[in-house]
Amino acid sequence: MQSFRTELENPIVERDIIELERKIKEFRDGKVPDEKFRSLRLARGIYGQRQKGVQMVRIKLPYGKMTLAQWKRIADVSDEYATGNLHLTTRQDIQIHFVSLDRTPQLWEELEKDSITIREACGNTVRNITASDQAGIDPEELFDVTPYAHAAFEYFLRNPICQDMGRKFKIAFSSSDKDTGFAFMHDLGAIPRIREVNGKIQRGFKILIGGGLGAQPFLAKTTHEFLEEDKLIPYLESILRVFDRHGERTSRHKARMKFLIQKIGLDAFNELVAAEQTALPYHSYPVDTAGYDNFVLPTYELPADVPAIKNPYKFEIWKKTNLMPQKQQGYFAVYVRVPIGDIHSDVSRRLIEKLRPVIADDVRVTVNQGLQFRFVKPEHLEYIYAVLESENLAEPGFGSTADITACPGTDTCNLGISSSTGISKVLSEVIDEEYPEFLYNKEISIKISGCMNSCGQHGMAAIGFHGSSLKAKGKVLPALQVLIGGAVLGAGEARIADKVIKVPSKRGPDVLRYLLNDYKTNAKEAETFTDYTARLGERYFYELLKPLADLETLLDEDYVDWGHSEKYSTAIGVGECAGVMIDLVATLIMEAEEKVDLAKECLDNKAWADGIYHAYAGFVHTAKALLLNQGIQCNTQTGIIRDFDTHFVQKGYFSELVSFSELVLQINKNAPSEEFANAYYQQAKDFIEQAKERRNIAVEAKAV
Repeated sequence: MQSFRTELENPIVERDIIELERKIKEFRDGKVPDEKFRSLRLARGIYGQRQKGVQMVRIKLPYGKMTLAQWKRIADVSDEYATGNLHLTTRQDIQIHFVSLDRTPQLWEELEKDSITIREACGNTVRNITASDQAGIDPEELFDVTPYAHAAFEYFLRNPICQDMGRKFKIAFSSSDKDTGFAFMHDLGAIPRIREVNGKIQRGFKILIGGGLGAQPFLAKTTHEFLEEDKLIPYLESILRVFDRHGERTSRHKARMKFLIQKIGLDAFNELVAAEQTALPYHSYPVDTAGYDNFVLPTYELPADVPAIKNPYKFEIWKKTNLMPQKQQGYFAVYVRVPIGDIHSDVSRRLIEKLRPVIADDVRVTVNQGLQFRFVKPEHLEYIYAVLESENLAEPGFGSTADITACPGTDTCNLGISSSTGISKVLSEVIDEEYPEFLYNKEISIKISGCMNSCGQHGMAAIGFHGSSLKAKGKVLPALQVLIGGAVLGAGEARIADKVIKVPSKRGPDVLRYLLNDYKTNAKEAETFTDYTARLGERYFYELLKPLADLETLLDEDYVDWGHSEKYSTAIGVGECAGVMIDLVATLIMEAEEKVDLAKECLDNKAWADGIYHAYAGFVHTAKALLLNQGIQCNTQTGIIRDFDTHFVQKGYFSELVSFSELVLQINKNAPSEEFANAYYQQAKDFIEQAKERRNIAVEAKAV
């Protein structure tokens, strides 16, 4: 693999890309262990696929926004390095698949030419920060949350406190109490609030923490009914510091923040957050909101060759279901249903070229895997529809029952158990062909995941499915776990769907028919699906669907999954969602040295807080290395610090130390001053040298 120099003007990004290229070479040469390299790779948005030897690359789009130039850049990159397909995700990212690992540095460089990053799109980091696609144009919003989401993205990207946490951390902003950003299911969710103070309007946020879906869903808990806008970033940093230090690191399935809060309680968690205040570099962090209302509007000049609409009847339905009047009078937002979130690069380029004159330079990827175009004038709706129609993207019913969300599942994901994309297409056809009235229903959401981890958000769906398997007559068949009753209630409140029953995958369409027919027949007048499911309860739906779970009436086709021709077999790989443990002693010490080197760079640039945190990481990595060398397991950073005192300091192995805990935890007892930063850095550097010396003595003794 040839080394290269980038042509980028940003030295920080250039360094990142060159480092990735160097680490890939070291990995290929056997100089970097697989687990260590995997951790680095994931934090650069590079994720292993179900298919060996190729990668999925996740492109990070804060709050789902991309300019037309960025959209084209992504399409061109997908052609050059992947398959030409762009997969829109529920995290408002774009994923491309079947990428060669060796070409990822060049791919990243090409994306950065239009300021697009893959940094921290995967791994134990702050993931893509999502927001309501309506932010900035929502008639019900108190203010635009976009600048706050962007400020959080910029502040935590490459921030030392969130580069190697025990697990991923997800943040979402909703534009209003409709909670279309799903604040209730995130590690931290924010909903805008205003209040009057001394005759002046003050902005702030309702804050919820500890939410999450996955195999064990938790609804987020409210910590603030009103947190002042300038306190948002400091509060977020405090939470991340606590999560990094106290979060689980051994058991991946217990490592999200929701489990930490469950373990110690919300009051104790809040006390830990308060204890971090002294160490924060900022206690007030005003967000610059200027310029976010300077929208880049199009020319609004139609081309000479305006296409004609093929289906006027469907156009009328589309106008009722795929448009939203903006708060800016006279403009509409246009929504596009993108089946299973897949749109080809060729289609993307044609849409960019044809729609550029009539849409703003601000395209949003929506949380249900669609697209949104802004600042559309009413007189151009017919033209936009005709363009979408020519690309088979003019289906009505955006956000409706027919607009089904589905993760890639067994198509590419290691953890997929049964097909989510195949069943999604079939269920959409059932709605379109048999229940067209549900094209207007935006309450009954259908969401599908390939496994229990809820990448397709099945845990919050009115009707949810996740991939599973069943055994019958000595053979394995693909199955779907059915969940019912999830709902967004607004203002951070929600209902998690109930697990009801497991059925063969090929009976998924009948599950949908049973449920919709029963709702149409047995719902009270004007009763919502949410109220209907809550009234009847889980047992009712179990009995309703029980005939579909009968395994005595299976057909040969039931043993073949949707979209496949061969008999089904389970082929679950090792997931890479975030849980990567690095347990090699030498690697940990090497990593500790890298941390103190980064600390020195930060101090040279007068970035005291960042330097302190890198030094802290050096302490912890070194202590963990020595503990693991003695066979002592380490599941949290606080546990590492405590155990090091027990097994090393108290036994006199580090006679110069009175308390390792007091030494290391100076970090949250001192303000990030130049004096403290330099002293703390030197202490970390000295500790690592002492640890290396001790380990070398032990290795030599063992060799003898």
